[in-house]
Amino acid sequence: MTLPAAVEGDLPVTLAAVEAARAIVSAAVLRTPTLAAPRLSALTGANVYVKYENLQATASFKERGALVKLARLTPDEARRGVVAMSAGNHAQAVAHHGTRLGISTVIVMPETTPEVKVAATRAFGAQVVLYGETVADAFEEAERISRAQGRIFVHPYDDVDVIAGQGSVALEMIEDGPAFDAVLVPIGGGGLISGMAVAFAGLSPQTEVVGVETQLYPAMWSAMTGQARACGGPTLAEGIAVRDVGVITSQIVRRLVANVVLVDEPELERAVNALLMHQKTLAEGAGAAGLAALLTEPERFRGKTVGLVVSGGNIDPRMLAGILLRELERDERIVSFRLTILDRPGMLGRIATLLGKLGANILEVHHRRTFLDVPAKGTRLDLTVETRDHAHAEMIRTALEGEGLPVQRLGAGGADW
Repeated sequence: MTLPAAVEGDLPVTLAAVEAARAIVSAAVLRTPTLAAPRLSALTGANVYVKYENLQATASFKERGALVKLARLTPDEARRGVVAMSAGNHAQAVAHHGTRLGISTVIVMPETTPEVKVAATRAFGAQVVLYGETVADAFEEAERISRAQGRIFVHPYDDVDVIAGQGSVALEMIEDGPAFDAVLVPIGGGGLISGMAVAFAGLSPQTEVVGVETQLYPAMWSAMTGQARACGGPTLAEGIAVRDVGVITSQIVRRLVANVVLVDEPELERAVNALLMHQKTLAEGAGAAGLAALLTEPERFRGKTVGLVVSGGNIDPRMLAGILLRELERDERIVSFRLTILDRPGMLGRIATLLGKLGANILEVHHRRTFLDVPAKGTRLDLTVETRDHAHAEMIRTALEGEGLPVQRLGAGGADW
């Protein structure tokens, strides 16, 4: 089957190419499930299905395109080895399948790459070179190594074989899922959404393919709209923190992708938390971007059958721990507040007894006596307690103020009660 002539036109990747790549992918890459997500449906108002690419051996969809590229190297190219640039997932994919196929791999990663991804890449058998502060720095070094050592450069997204391999995600979703009204796909350089868009255009043209980027890195959004926005800043979704989209990918996206939703960091955090709490699945920030878009624009997708691609699950454990705690604070299941009290025996015990009677579990206590805005006979007491919900937190505040102890709420942006 081929795309309609009006669609296929002069696209650099065709449906036939995606279907041909699928034969290579199927031989060595897990066919991940596409499953209904009732709890996410209840949360968002859409009929949600999830494609679990975080279940791959390297916990990312990147295996698909990397394998196709490596499998199509000539014997001479395979002997010379490959070099790739990546902040993590592409690195692990190239390392894993390079080692499996007996191809030498060198991976250049920015020095700022999370250690969990560096360690995982080495564990898959690659030689890792840490270079520069940014992906652009690492890209330049990878190209230098390619020229100096004669290695084949495996581009993370702007390569027809890579794009065709990534398109196999869509082929599986079309076969395993319902008729989708829309699919939400994370965009970094655009390899995944390009391959998927080609497949959906040919086999399920009624499905709207929507991209998702972070507000901090709207590179493809800028390419599509012609409105230049600056890219930069720390983001939870470092896997899609790309300043420059591909030449090949942007051509396909402009033709076949409906539009791009931009999401903020709080929605990304909320999406990572929701996938873990509701689906019991681990997603990195980029992998949760599709759900973040549903949370950002719920009315647009309400009542529609929507497919989400959890594109990767390689998240730093420390970052995950921080997200879970922050979500507990947003839900007011952990509350921090400040009291200025008389510095005399029994005051802390009195407060602790009251909190115990109210069913609040004390997590942290800090006395601060030396601040100049605290009376000489007083002390500042910062308390963090575990609560049930907003109503419970309000009950605690009311009870403390009833004891003559004014309460200042901490956290939640520093807002007072």
